[in-house]
Order: sequence, then C-alpha cells, then structure tokens
Amino acid sequence: MSESPGQGSVANQDSVANQGSVSGRDFRLFWFGETTSLLGNSIAVVALPLVAVLTLHASTFVVGLLTSVAYLPWLILGLPAGAWVDRLPRRPVMLVADVVAFVAFVSVPVAAWAGVLTIAQLLAAAFVGGCANVFFTTAQRAFLPVLVRDEELLAGNARLQGSESTTEVIGPGLAGMLVQAFGAVTGLVANALSFLVSWLCLRTIRTPEPAPPAVERRRLRTEVADGLSFLFRDPVLRSLAVFSAVSNIALTGMSSIEVAFLVRTVGAGEAAVGAVLTLCGLGGILGVLLSPRVSARHGTARAVLICHLGAAPFTLLFPLTGTGFGLAFFVLGGIGCSAGVVAASVITDTFRQRYCPPDLIGRVSASAAVISFGAIAVGGLLGGTLGALSGVRETMWMLSGLQVMATAILFCGPIRRMRDFPESARTITAADTEKALS
Repeated sequence: MSESPGQGSVANQDSVANQGSVSGRDFRLFWFGETTSLLGNSIAVVALPLVAVLTLHASTFVVGLLTSVAYLPWLILGLPAGAWVDRLPRRPVMLVADVVAFVAFVSVPVAAWAGVLTIAQLLAAAFVGGCANVFFTTAQRAFLPVLVRDEELLAGNARLQGSESTTEVIGPGLAGMLVQAFGAVTGLVANALSFLVSWLCLRTIRTPEPAPPAVERRRLRTEVADGLSFLFRDPVLRSLAVFSAVSNIALTGMSSIEVAFLVRTVGAGEAAVGAVLTLCGLGGILGVLLSPRVSARHGTARAVLICHLGAAPFTLLFPLTGTGFGLAFFVLGGIGCSAGVVAASVITDTFRQRYCPPDLIGRVSASAAVISFGAIAVGGLLGGTLGALSGVRETMWMLSGLQVMATAILFCGPIRRMRDFPESARTITAADTEKALS
C-alpha cells in the first residue's frame, strides 16, 4: 500500500460531507429493484426455516444446513465469478442471476402445493439461489460505480444498506403474518416475485456501461490470483477480510438457529418470532444513520473499529432470552449488534469501491466475498451441528463469545493506527502475480 496511515483524510472528510444525495433516474430504478428484492429475501430468511420446521418437521441440524447450503456457492464459484464478472458487462450478469433465482425459489411453493416438497428440494433451491446470488452480488458491487459519481458512492452504499436494514425490519414481521395467515410457503412466493421486479428495473436502466478494459486474455487461474494477491498483500484489506470471516462464522451460526431457538427453546409463536426479528432490524436502520456521523467525527477507519467494538458485546444478550419480557434480551442484542455491524459495513464497502483499481474490483470484491460468505456457510453448518450436539442455548453462548473475541483481529491490526482509510492503492505487478502463483 503506497499511502501511510492517515493519508487521504481530507478526501474522506469531503466525501462524508457530500454523502447526503445521489442523483439520477437509473440509480433510483436500481435502488427500487434492489429494495424490492431485499424485502423478498428478508421474508424468505424467516419463511424458509419455518417451512423446514413447520411443514417438513426438519431437525435443528437441517435448519442450520439451509443457511450453510445457501452460502456454499461462494466457496465453489466465488473466485472464478470475480474473474468472469471483470470480463463481462455487469448488467446482463445480474439479469440472468435474477431469472435463475426466480425459478429456484418459485419451485418450492409449487412443489408444496402439489404435495411433493422434500427437504432435498428445499436444500437444492437454497443452493441454486445462492449460486445466482454469487454472480449478482459480485456484479452489483462493480456496477454501482457506473451509476453514481465517486463522491456519491458513500451515499449510494448508505441507501442500499438502508434499504437492506429497512426490509429486515419489515420482512420478518410480514413473514410472520403471512405464515400465520396463509402457511409457511407463501413467503417464498413473495421472494420469487421480488426477483422479477429487480429484473424489470435493471432492464429499464439506460446508463451505458463501459466495455471491460481491453486487456490480453489470460488463464482464469492467473486472473483469479490477481484479485487474491491484491487482497492478501494489502494489510488493511487483509485485516478486514480475516475479521469478517471469523465474525460471520459467529453471527451466522447464531442466526442460522435463531428461529429454532425462539420457537423450540424459548417457546415463542410464529407471530412473536416475526415481531422480535422485526424489532432487531431497527438496529440496521440506526446503523445507516450513524455511519456518516461517526465517520465525520472520528474518521472512516476509527469509525469501523468503534462500531465493531461497540456491537460485539450485545451478542451476549441473545442466550439470556426467555419467555414473555425475556424476549427483550434478544431484541436489545439484535438492535445493538446490527447497528454497529451495518454502520461498519457501509463504510468498508465504500472504502473498497474507491480503493481498488477498476479493472480489479470484481476479482477483489469476489475474493473478499469468498472469505466472508464462505465463512457464512461454515457458520450455518457449525450452528446447526453445535445446536444438535450441545443444545441451542449453549451454542448461542459459545458463538456470542466468539464474536466478542473476533474484535481482537481489528484492534491488533493496522486499522487501529489509522484515522481514515486511504483513498487509493497501487496496482499489483505481473511479478507479484507470478510470486502468488508459485
């Protein structure tokens, strides 16, 4: 990294000061489509485990396995997807991904209504939907800088993250009501239809996308290594990636069994589960609102450290959850944890988009996502396994402790000595790539 800690602070402060608005019809279309799709996903996060628990009477291990299978494609496809996305126009990739996700998720309610739904099909739908998500997410991160100006990136990411947080508030409660009124599979219909809305919005975007850089086509393995080399040779990106991996194992391990925990261990009903998860989502909205303020006051790097250090202890409230007013422990834990995590996510996503060279952004984003989302697959499997072997509440204690300990990775890394993240990085040379391959 060519810049020393602290450089770029003026630029960062200017960007934070100008983050309030994003102009353009096409961004608004993109934002609306993503918001609708995110709402469908937030409904499915509750509906899919409820289908497994209530309709198919699945075990705690299978409920955790659903989360793991949905993110397993990041381990299988994440790295080559980054290289393919850097070779191709990003919008067509997202359009195809939306169609694949629609077909995968609409198959579940169709099979349920026909009386032939099985655990295997539920797992298959989660896996295929996860494959589509790999390509869509990788392309989306590279496509956003096409739609907005550089000084609008923080605002664009904040709006997208704000939509995600808002839908996490609305989605679980809506899922609980849909499940109680119409059955567990109804929520998956809403999820499938949301992909069609996203597809229609993407189709109507008019902004021309620049052609991928005209570079000599190399072996896929070499292009993948470029992204990995850039990520692991940079101490800031490397520190964020390692923390993200450990944190996601802990957080996903807990979230993968939260429905089973609330329904079977705590004894909450479907509507109560939806209400609790809805209230937890309020923390995400708070995080979006906090991110520019904390960044402006403390600097972007310090803000990320403050947010994660503040969020981790709240996870210790989850295993204290009980019936009645005891559900407040889960709500307070969810609000505090998600506020810090979401605020930090807005800042770090913007940092990566500005920091990485345009011709590498797909591969670097995919490399970071493979580590992050691959850990989610591990976390889902770990949560389900530990829940089945050691008990669900005991597993919540173990994983919340892991989340607290994970913050040491950031505190001991280079971010601790920075006020602001640097604005740009040097490019990786061919010699660096060959060294990474050897």
